[in-house]
Amino acid sequence: MHKDTKRREALLYHAKPHPGKIAVVPTKPYASQRDLSLAYSPGVAEPCLEIAKNVTNVYKYTAKGNLVAVISNGTAVLGLGDIGPEASKPVMEGKGLLFKIFADIDVFDIEVDTKDIDAFVETVKNIAPTFGGINLEDIKAPESFEIERRLKEELDIPVMHDDQHGTAIISAAALLNALELAGKKIEDIKIVVSGAGSAALACSNLYLQLGVQSKNIIMFDKDGVLHTKRTDLLPVQMQYAKDVENLSLADAMKNSDMFLGLSAPNVLTPEMLLTMNNNPIVFAMANPVPEIDYELAVATRNDIIMATGRSDKPNQVNNVLGFPFIFRGALDVRATKINEEMKLAAVYALAKLAKETVPEQVNIAYGAKKLSFGKDYILPKPFDPRLMTEIPPAVAKAAMESGVATEPIADWDKYRDELSDRMGSDNKLVRLLMNRAKMDPKKVVYTEADQLNVLKAAQIAYEEGIAIPILLGNKEIILELKEEIGFDADVMIIDPKIKEEAERRERYAEKFWKSRERRGVTKFDAEKLMRDRSYFASMMVLHGEADAMLSGYSRSYSTALKPVLDLIPRANGVAKVSSTNLMLTKRGPMFLADTAVNPNPTTEGVAKIALMTSHVVKMFGLDPVVAMISYGNFGSSKEETPTKMRNAVDILHKQYPDMIVDGEIQMDFALNREMLKEKFPFSKLVNKKVNTLVFANLDAANTTYKMLKELNGVTSIGPILLGLDAPVHVFQLGASVEEMVNMTAVAVIDAQEKANRKK
Repeated sequence: MHKDTKRREALLYHAKPHPGKIAVVPTKPYASQRDLSLAYSPGVAEPCLEIAKNVTNVYKYTAKGNLVAVISNGTAVLGLGDIGPEASKPVMEGKGLLFKIFADIDVFDIEVDTKDIDAFVETVKNIAPTFGGINLEDIKAPESFEIERRLKEELDIPVMHDDQHGTAIISAAALLNALELAGKKIEDIKIVVSGAGSAALACSNLYLQLGVQSKNIIMFDKDGVLHTKRTDLLPVQMQYAKDVENLSLADAMKNSDMFLGLSAPNVLTPEMLLTMNNNPIVFAMANPVPEIDYELAVATRNDIIMATGRSDKPNQVNNVLGFPFIFRGALDVRATKINEEMKLAAVYALAKLAKETVPEQVNIAYGAKKLSFGKDYILPKPFDPRLMTEIPPAVAKAAMESGVATEPIADWDKYRDELSDRMGSDNKLVRLLMNRAKMDPKKVVYTEADQLNVLKAAQIAYEEGIAIPILLGNKEIILELKEEIGFDADVMIIDPKIKEEAERRERYAEKFWKSRERRGVTKFDAEKLMRDRSYFASMMVLHGEADAMLSGYSRSYSTALKPVLDLIPRANGVAKVSSTNLMLTKRGPMFLADTAVNPNPTTEGVAKIALMTSHVVKMFGLDPVVAMISYGNFGSSKEETPTKMRNAVDILHKQYPDMIVDGEIQMDFALNREMLKEKFPFSKLVNKKVNTLVFANLDAANTTYKMLKELNGVTSIGPILLGLDAPVHVFQLGASVEEMVNMTAVAVIDAQEKANRKK
């Protein structure tokens, strides 16, 4: 992608459809005059009076307890430097977005127009009653040290400067695990630190608490080693100054055990690396270019244990592993501060999590057969759902044990359940999809690439690295549209109708005719059909010239589906194809079936649809919990539709006794665990979170998924076709660019799965 195109995309992302990335939304009813009178005057006076009597009631009656301020003065924004408070706002909004999607914490971003420490501190103190916690961000050193110190002392809510402590916490967890693999004791290791800014100092300070000896840390900044005769050092840096005036980085690296880089690209050479002790630990975290290239480092030393700040290399030291969950735990016990005990608790919890069995959902997301503790896996992955249920409880317990929790937790199982429920409110699964597709991108043929939105989807899929597009359509139109949207990649463009494709059309037609010659298809018919893009693309997949196919944007679903059903064989044991839609709801991912293909399946057909859908759920790394939906509950109605669903459940219970499926059941009982347990305690769904809904007919399934999508703004991925022997899928008519990109990822993953099964 051209730099100008990338710049335009970034600007459009932040500007459209509404400027910015976060918004305030109501959490209470507001439809009636009664609602409004409770929300504001006169009803609002009652909670005001209760808070006036006891100020801690503010947590009971307002959003303070789940509200964090992300505050900056714009003096050290990313790698952009001192660009001012207004220019820092997109970054602060982004930080707010991460808080919300990873830990369900609400954020106000606040940009303060002052470089004066006293004024900054006073501003934050004055607004602190609004918030349950303060996250300081992108404030230059040394002011950041003093600002954080004073606010921690003077406020009674958690305060953390994530630029310092986030990196320190994550890298400390990585260090503990690296030392275990290296077979070294923390009190014995010699560490060379490149960089003496806030993050490097915070890392070193935390390492001391873990057991590293101060005498064994040698620190460098851009002017060389920190030594006792330098007059330009801050007090916080002086503790690491040594009586070694002329020591070079190369000399310091000799016989060292660890290199910690928070400085500049390529300052660590292979020659220096070779002088380190056995099993060297290298954390090269300059971004985007580290202190030494990862490939170069591992080629130089095969015994190295390495981490970087990059997401495309093993062991990324990513602050998102820490700050959302640390604040979550602190807020949930109403901690008065984030102290050293809480930070250490996060360190140990992260280190422990990396040594536990990795959920299949995470393996799938990262395209790994089995992630396991080792040199390339010393930290959990950001997509690991256990972060939410392990880190906050550890932090909360530490807050309670250290005496800074004002609202202790009594029921830890209930608390973990609450944390788990909070994870359903974002699009984590989309990120998992994209990440997995990137691990092994496939050739995907788009049959309507001369439609602008389809081409945009292909462009995004290409630039995100999830697919290698093959564009079908009028070549002249496609080239013109490519230029218009800045899609300058050299990808394959094919117009099935032109003379240059005659040989391929003939080859495809011959194969199609031979497979259908006794079913009323003439050779002339076959040759004519091969001018149709959907037939042509289907044959590309069957011939191995494409790995997957997507069509249907500009045609009705049934019209686009026909060529697929005519050409693509069914999978073994499948009589009828079906479909499912993945809905990303507030309660988590929900699979709905059959949403697009079978108008009124038989009892056996419904059972098969449930079984095929459960396989897709597993493909996404989830354990299927299937509810067979009807208007009756467990025999309450003897009518045809409930009976069909009940009989389908009987089939599944007999043939697949380990499958978690039950019904027939009404929708509210399927989704409300308390109601289900009270009224139908015998159900296999009791104490389970249903994630798969199977309907009796197409009317019910299709209407439900479209209603969810339109009324609640739920993201829909699908329809995902089930039961085909090849990765071919059909868009809904007029699908959005986002929907088509998501379906591209699904098609790629489907191709990966089918390819693996055939090995």
